[in-house]
Parts: sequence; C-alpha cells; structure tokens
Amino acid sequence: MRAIVTVIGKDRVGIIAEVSQLLAGHGVNVLDISQTVLQGYFNMIMLVDATACDVPFAQLSEALRAAGEERALQIRAQREEVFNTMHRI
Repeated sequence: MRAIVTVIGKDRVGIIAEVSQLLAGHGVNVLDISQTVLQGYFNMIMLVDATACDVPFAQLSEALRAAGEERALQIRAQREEVFNTMHRI
C-alpha cells in the first residue's frame, strides 16, 4: 500500500533524516521525495510504500503525528488513494 507523507515546519538541520528514520523504523520505504524551504519554512512531500509496515496504517499515522508534535512539525500520512481522491480536479 502506498501513502503520502507531508511534513511542514520551521526549517532546521535533520528533518529529512528524522522523518526517514521514523518511517524506516516501521519498515516503510521512501519511493519519492520532494522538499523545499520557503521563507524559513520546510515543506516536504514523500511517496512511501507501507506494504511491509509493522503496525496498522492508522497507528503509523498517529505515531508520525505525535512525533511531529514533539519536533514542532506537522507530519501527516494519508493512503495514496485517499490523497488522490481529495485532490482530484
């Protein structure tokens, strides 16, 4: 199952590494990544493969959200099909 992970927050060193480590720790593979810094704010979108994830997707999503709060970041995960449906024009 593929998913979209978004990360937003004040830019600082190590954000990509931290989020990637959180995902890898649950067996989630990063397939594609796009990031930018806009006037001091870090923005990242990741396409991930959660097929081998060691926890249910809802639990992964909550773990990412909680980890984001601890790091002053907004981290959200959505199943790819939900993301695509929400952003269909």
